[in-house]
Amino acid sequence: MKTIRALMPVVTLLALTAALSARAENWPRFRGPNGSGISPDKGFPAQWAAADWAWKIKLAGVGHSSPCVWGDHVFITSAVDGGRQRVLQDIDAKTGAVRWSWQRPGAALPMHKLNSHASATCTTDGQRVYTLFGNGQEYWLHAHDFQGKLQWEINLGPSISKHGHGTATSPIVFEDLVILLNEQDTDGGFITAVESATGRARWKTERKVDKMTFATPIIVTVAGKPQLITSSATDGVMGLDARTGKFLWHAPLFSVRTCGSPISADGLIFAAEGDGGRGKTLLAVRPDGLGDVRQSHLAWSRDRSLPYVPTPLAHEGRLYLWNDNGIVSCVDAKTGREHWTERVDGADYSGSPIYVDGKIFCVSRGGDILALAATAQFKKLGQTPLGEGCHSTPAVSNGRLFIRGFEHLYCLKARD
Repeated sequence: MKTIRALMPVVTLLALTAALSARAENWPRFRGPNGSGISPDKGFPAQWAAADWAWKIKLAGVGHSSPCVWGDHVFITSAVDGGRQRVLQDIDAKTGAVRWSWQRPGAALPMHKLNSHASATCTTDGQRVYTLFGNGQEYWLHAHDFQGKLQWEINLGPSISKHGHGTATSPIVFEDLVILLNEQDTDGGFITAVESATGRARWKTERKVDKMTFATPIIVTVAGKPQLITSSATDGVMGLDARTGKFLWHAPLFSVRTCGSPISADGLIFAAEGDGGRGKTLLAVRPDGLGDVRQSHLAWSRDRSLPYVPTPLAHEGRLYLWNDNGIVSCVDAKTGREHWTERVDGADYSGSPIYVDGKIFCVSRGGDILALAATAQFKKLGQTPLGEGCHSTPAVSNGRLFIRGFEHLYCLKARD
């Protein structure tokens, strides 16, 4: 009995470690766990041939959303017939077979040429998958179980973009909540959290913004309390109590819209603003303040060679800024000191970079998959043609890399 009791903590620790490891291998939202864009997987080459794909399938329609992966379920959204039908598919990660497909009607409103009617990446907690389809008439959030049965749906009203850009922010899961932004180009915007099991509202924070937010929020724990971190033209970088929606702090140093999402690394929050296809300002802010922290908690800022649509990537003390025009910068995360800035090619980018197996991957709008070394010295490692256009961000889970093109979903299996 003494031996059994002595082993219990070890067994519990091993079980917890195994559970956390399994969870870390999932890619449950836009850019993976907490939006970091970082995968622990190994065995992926810097470039490969078309014959190396494990599988490739034709998708139901067009979309710029990214794959969302839990176990062997790959969830992806699309729009058909110019947006008149919105589709959610569950695809077997091992074979590419479609398990089930669900669709609902939508409005075929005018859309910016670089956006789509299915740009929001779905999110999952392992029990249900949550999808968001929005436009100037409606903002639908749906929950399905893993067998494809609709659990609940709510219409949160319109999501209005004065300039016809459409919507792109994605929902996230936190504890028993689904949190999403509807910071639109009117005074009627909001951030809300609904119960994941029922869709009932838990809290709602009214917002007054003059430029639509396209960024997807993250969760950061500060002094044991979870914060919802957002970025917008109105408040710059902002922290809310993730459980109540109560305002905590902001650094209102932006003046134009936010497309790329905030990220957290090295005790700082990084977020950028931009317009006209280029970034304007990047902020590095400490998240432990209260009220207006623009002077007290701004660690550093940068106003050159910045991304507008792609989200930054942080890894091992370095911040990688993959610009829309194919210029990439690597800077020190704590100080902003530049390590290097290089043009990787002449292509344009809408998808965001991810880190996997010592490499940084990003896919151009034309469909070229570039791989750079994740080091303080610039090194291009490889380039692989996808064969079609791409505006989405890759996903990595359980030894598989998934890339969504304009027409197909591709899967590359790790060589190890």
